[in-house]
Amino acid sequence: MSSAREIEEAIRTLPASERNKLLHHIPALFPELAGDSEWEQIIRDERRRPELSKLLDETEEQLRRNPKAFSRMKPSNFAE
Repeated sequence: MSSAREIEEAIRTLPASERNKLLHHIPALFPELAGDSEWEQIIRDERRRPELSKLLDETEEQLRRNPKAFSRMKPSNFAE
């Protein structure tokens, strides 16, 4: 296969069960879509971010002074 279009056409010819299997294997084919590698890159980036550092320091101070001012996270906060 020489192009993305040919690959797309081939995928469309697959039976639904095979397309479903492929869908579940996409993260293995494209690990960059899983997000972990992107977060790792961000975490390891040593560039200075003064505004972010300031925001985090201020938030940390607020949390230290009044922990009840911040609501606790629950699984429902992440529900779609």
